[in-house]
Amino acid sequence: MEIFSIDHDSALPLHVQVEEILRGLIGDPEYQNGKLFPNEVDIAKRLGISRNTVRQALNKLVYEQLLTRKKGVGTKVSKSNITTKLNKWSSFTLEMHEKGVAFKTYDLKVDWVNADQSVSELFGISKDTKVLKLERLRGLDIGPIVNFISYFHPRVGLTGDEDFSKPLYEMLEKDHHTVVAVSKEEISATLADESLANILHMKTGDPVLLRKRIVCDPGDRLIEYNLGYYRADRFTYAIDIARFITLAIGWTYALGDRFNYAIDIV
Repeated sequence: MEIFSIDHDSALPLHVQVEEILRGLIGDPEYQNGKLFPNEVDIAKRLGISRNTVRQALNKLVYEQLLTRKKGVGTKVSKSNITTKLNKWSSFTLEMHEKGVAFKTYDLKVDWVNADQSVSELFGISKDTKVLKLERLRGLDIGPIVNFISYFHPRVGLTGDEDFSKPLYEMLEKDHHTVVAVSKEEISATLADESLANILHMKTGDPVLLRKRIVCDPGDRLIEYNLGYYRADRFTYAIDIARFITLAIGWTYALGDRFNYAIDIV
């Protein structure tokens, strides 16, 4: 079993320290390849803490779907599913880094295109205005999971020569003095057409989560319009909703099997 320790004199709660240790183990190739995770008893003995503390940390990681627990079998790393939560937001790079998920970028394309109808209306620009389009295909070693398509308001001042492999919003703030403050999002279910199915290595007609994101600065000026197409079998959204927290939440219904969920995250 791996050697790790707890700092009993630290102000950081014990269960949080355990959680960070376990997040580190999740990235270990042995556990990624199916080796059973250490059980509660072994971890508790090794760290000199209670099983309840270990269980609290494990439950958090199971809730985030980073671990899968089966009665009579044990706990394993969840290889086929990434979970993101809607109680906060950041760039995909930072979000996955915080979760200890090793992801990769399969493809990255930067181009200047004429604003289409939806982009021109959102940005308040004419349809013949050139906007920067960024397309990123991302996933795990097992294959692509999400295809992001972003359009940026000309006001931001992007040239197309930026290093888009870096965390996007950090780059915008550092290189273009553009601070992102609010994400207005809409999540809906759709089906993969032939083109998207080829990109995400799935079958035509397979279910896809479509996440539309409008990113604004502190003055509520639009910065980015982003479309994220997620494989529904490998991605989960977890939503924490508490009373007295300011979240603008809206439900949009239509006839038949159509359903949208919209949320503004500040």
